Amino acid sequence: MDSPVIANILRQLSCRRAHGCTQASSSPSRRLLVSDIQRPQRRSFLGLGGPDGFRTQDAEWQQRSEFLPQFQKDRSEEYRRYPMVTADQLRRRKEPPKRVKMLVRDFIEDSLYNPHYGYFSKQVVIFSPGEPFQFYKMKNEPEFYQQLSQRYTAFEDALDAKSTNPTRQLWHTPTELFRPFYGEAIARYLVANYKLTLYPYHDLIIYEMGAGNGTLMLNILDYIREMDPEVYARTQFRVIEISAALVALQHRSLHQSASTRVHRDKISIVNKSIFNWDTYVSSPCFFLALEVIDNFAHDLVRYDPFTEEAYQGTVLIDAEGDFHMYHVPLVGDSVASRYIRLREGACDPGYPHPLGSSRLLRRLRASLPFAGNMTDPEYLPTRLMNFFEILNAYFPAHRLLVGDFNQLPNTIRGVNAPVVQTRFERRTVPVTTPLVQQGYFDILFPTDFQLMESIYRVLTGKFARVTSQEDFLRRWADVDHTRTANGENPMLSWYQNASVMTTL
Repeated sequence: MDSPVIANILRQLSCRRAHGCTQASSSPSRRLLVSDIQRPQRRSFLGLGGPDGFRTQDAEWQQRSEFLPQFQKDRSEEYRRYPMVTADQLRRRKEPPKRVKMLVRDFIEDSLYNPHYGYFSKQVVIFSPGEPFQFYKMKNEPEFYQQLSQRYTAFEDALDAKSTNPTRQLWHTPTELFRPFYGEAIARYLVANYKLTLYPYHDLIIYEMGAGNGTLMLNILDYIREMDPEVYARTQFRVIEISAALVALQHRSLHQSASTRVHRDKISIVNKSIFNWDTYVSSPCFFLALEVIDNFAHDLVRYDPFTEEAYQGTVLIDAEGDFHMYHVPLVGDSVASRYIRLREGACDPGYPHPLGSSRLLRRLRASLPFAGNMTDPEYLPTRLMNFFEILNAYFPAHRLLVGDFNQLPNTIRGVNAPVVQTRFERRTVPVTTPLVQQGYFDILFPTDFQLMESIYRVLTGKFARVTSQEDFLRRWADVDHTRTANGENPMLSWYQNASVMTTL
């Protein structure tokens, strides 16, 4: 352990002693956390059955790891004895489980979204800068950075004056930083495409998944109301929000002033996970998912470098609450297997598959002293696949707008691997494993947008366009309002690692 900061945070958070857990750092690694203000360069089960299609017979388990088996304690008896559980089965638990095993995707989903102890249920505070920034009065982008830093400090000082919280997870979004101009860009896109393809035969129905403070929702409705009253009269805005705390925050935002209350009849908020959606929506609609899919749970898969057989990551949580990663043959899980089949048909030859090197090279690498018996992990966005399947099944006439990160710095090891980090005493603390104390760490994945577009097309039958966020904003935003005196434009230059995908 190479830093007193990480030692302190692990003591205070009771971080579980997972293999390779800690790597101390005070450097920023994500655009959302408060200490990351910079020009980005870059949340007893006996008798329970296993997840859909997953076989849990003892014969299916093999203790395989990146570590040599002789250096690991044999936990085969615990693995046979502990029940396999899913994130859905844990939703009513008020404390993290012990003496269970679960797939990595369920562990990540439980860590982020459990209603009682999940990261987005108990930890997250979304920064609001107050009055919109007046960019035309700033000399340059560094002055914007300076003003933003000052507002961050004042915002958190005000929170500490009410209640000190060293583990507060404070983060920001482009919607908040560039309010209302970012939201107005989305509104222009929606109105233009609505009038081109649906008006006047259908209403403008907008779904937003994960609405945060509700700022984007209000900015969109404000713009439509002011610029196109006829379209506003036919507009309906529907929020799908998994976090009860954020639902309450969105209701407060809606009722905070006369200018926001005017939209009450236009808005409905549903406190539900999109993965539990069961209502058929036949009407044409626009579906917004902005900075949401980066927190979708992923499966972890490793491959035998000799046989090329795939093994799926499983988290064993022992009687002390500590985490241990083991692997089972992938053939038992229909979800991950289905995604791999889709990916193999959709990805281009340049995809960085863990088995991409020659067999000879893999054999040479495996023969080195202390070499592991498996490849580096590959993280599969199986929840993203489920999301597209839900859109196709329940929103067949949708048009999707997704905005998120195409790459991230300081990710953990593996293909499509996430950034895993928390925040302690206003400092970002990254770690090197997804096996972390549930509810205290953000687990954030980059998105391969070109691959995502191909999978979306296969699952929905719809074509989509991928562009950089900068290009999207240049087309739809009033960029003059976010330009500083010397011509720099923070709304365009920040988030250079973000992309946008829109249904054609």
